[in-house]
Amino acid sequence: MDNSLIRVLLVDDDEDDYILTRDWFGEFQVACCELKWVNSYQAASDAIAKNEHDIYLVDYRLGLHNGLELLREAIEAGCSSPIILLTGQGDKEIDIEAMKAGASDYLEKSQLTAPLLERSIRYAIERRRAEQKIREQAALLDVATDAIFVHDLENVILFWNKAAEYLYDWKASEAIGKKKSELWYEENLSQLEEALKSLVKNGSWEGELYQRTISGKDIIVESRWSLVHGFDNKGQSILVVNTNITQKKALEAQFFRAQRLESIGTLASGIAHDLNNVLTPILMTAELLELQLQDDVSKRLLPILISNAERGANLVKQVLSFTRGMEGDRSLLELKHLIREIQQIVKETFPKSIEVSTQIPPNLWMMSGDTTQIHQVLMNLCVNARDAMPDGGSLIISAENVFIDQNYAGMDIGVRVGHYIGITVTDTGVGIPPAILERIFEPFFTTKELGKGTGLGLSTVVGIIKSHGGFINVYSEVGKGSKFKVYLPAAEATETLEEQKQELPSGNGELILVVDDEDAIRDITKTSLESYNYKAMSASDGIEAIALYAEHRDKISIVLTDMLMPSMDGLTTIRTLKKINPAVKIIAVSGLASSEKVNIVTNMGVQAFLAKPYTAKELLQTISDVKNRN
Repeated sequence: MDNSLIRVLLVDDDEDDYILTRDWFGEFQVACCELKWVNSYQAASDAIAKNEHDIYLVDYRLGLHNGLELLREAIEAGCSSPIILLTGQGDKEIDIEAMKAGASDYLEKSQLTAPLLERSIRYAIERRRAEQKIREQAALLDVATDAIFVHDLENVILFWNKAAEYLYDWKASEAIGKKKSELWYEENLSQLEEALKSLVKNGSWEGELYQRTISGKDIIVESRWSLVHGFDNKGQSILVVNTNITQKKALEAQFFRAQRLESIGTLASGIAHDLNNVLTPILMTAELLELQLQDDVSKRLLPILISNAERGANLVKQVLSFTRGMEGDRSLLELKHLIREIQQIVKETFPKSIEVSTQIPPNLWMMSGDTTQIHQVLMNLCVNARDAMPDGGSLIISAENVFIDQNYAGMDIGVRVGHYIGITVTDTGVGIPPAILERIFEPFFTTKELGKGTGLGLSTVVGIIKSHGGFINVYSEVGKGSKFKVYLPAAEATETLEEQKQELPSGNGELILVVDDEDAIRDITKTSLESYNYKAMSASDGIEAIALYAEHRDKISIVLTDMLMPSMDGLTTIRTLKKINPAVKIIAVSGLASSEKVNIVTNMGVQAFLAKPYTAKELLQTISDVKNRN
């Protein structure tokens, strides 16, 4: 205790006791005390109300009243100074009542001495100061954003700060006195047992805990435990500091998913490049054979070969559209034809217990989009509907013309006013619970068994729809089925001419330089060109191409060059050709036709971009377009 003056008020109706107490104060060795005296209950009550003293010595007997009554009155009035009750011969019941009422101590007058009185006063002052410090620290803990609480070894809560109230939805008045198990659930009880062993051994523990509040909220906390002694007059207790990292872990999970998608994209890009190099000669060879072989077997088998090679190429495009954000080839589409095609596939491949029907108005608007991607959207939705009806049911694909006005657009971020085609896939399946409905479009989220779903289907659907400027809504009720409604922007055109088979454009003996590191692609491209009245020469890399062009530049009409080659890549080859002849006509070719790559070569002055795998028709049409440009 410091040497500052301690103001003491003695409340006693016996003047002799006052004189004796005053003499004892003179014997104090350390404490510097100023003693005042009042001899009545009322005078004491008035003095306590003024809060001018550091400590009160109150005699139990005060005329018609007693010190216990005064003690209770002072505590109720908010007295913060210590009160010591003085009794005559000592009465245990009175002493117990005094401590319950809030007395700092009690002393028997018959055994009282100056040293005992001094120690009692010093103890009461120090205790009050300690309590004040604890209150100040508790106030600071209430400001903390971490949930901080103390519980005993029986898991009964002894202290509970404001942040704990927010995290667990329990007020301090409700939580204190309860066991932890009454306030939240721990997902891993064995982890808690190991944590407690570590705490006893080391005095501290920290780790991540997965918990669920009574209200059903799942949380993840970074928890730090420390052993403390003597908290709230208890033996050993545990101080716990919990930081809510639920959102942080969710962001980490999204980051890991993004990394995983990036890895998938990198892997897919490499595979796609190789597959496109494989598919290009297959497609072009099959087309040449189709023209040359007219027997019945060839007429039956070659279209199957071409169709499946094109299907393989489309699958590669689908993977790249998800992993790399490719826009795909956009053209004017009549969705009614696509929906009928989907209906036919579903009828042939889905269980017979599922009844499939369509509802399409004859005047359905058209849209600009990628046929393969829109096909993928509808097939994914139909497959999900099939999986939701294991015991059979009804699958309806309907379409309608819709105008989205300002009021509707204002209710959903990213939706624009305009004309849309609404395509609805409705099933009578098991439905989707609300908790799952919120997550169905997340990448890698799936409720299917391991090996039966990647969780990429619906996230791919959303990506494709958004890339087309559309949006999707979902309505579902458990036990009654689901309804996925896709909105795609309508195009201005209302009808298309029936596509007629056209003759492929032939050349007039122009020389085309074909540059590619794949032997098969060089050979089949050269053969195809020569079959349509072009001349062709080939180079296996950029260095050979530069040498050939420098030698035959006056004869070469167009350079057809791959972008990914060893020794010298396509970009370097193009730059070098442009230096030799700024007017050179170049068609860039790549198995990874990203929008960024197309923009780069276009800015370099390349006349056209041809994506692998390409057909003879696409090759000849592209060359014809470039050749006819001024």
